[in-house]
Amino acid sequence: MTLDEITSEIRGRVAANGGIKGKTVKFHFGDDGAIRIDSKGDEALVDNEDSAADCTVKISKADFLEMAAGRLNPTAAFMSGKIKIEGDMGLAMQLGNILN
Repeated sequence: MTLDEITSEIRGRVAANGGIKGKTVKFHFGDDGAIRIDSKGDEALVDNEDSAADCTVKISKADFLEMAAGRLNPTAAFMSGKIKIEGDMGLAMQLGNILN
């Protein structure tokens, strides 16, 4: 999947499940780009801005796709070093609401 396709998918999931009110989350895929969810306004905005966020999840694009498909357990991925969290760890724990 391309970054645009993943962004579109996440945009649909956020529309269906909501964002994390008043917060920003960024999934950073290294050289493959980033997806940012900005829930500070009335409606959550999903874009590819690589700007500051309350919580940044660093993960490879391949591992993200596996996690979003339910084939990679987020806790196991974090414990094995496939996911690195910067910022609000409590916010990271709520991301299942967006991804599922």
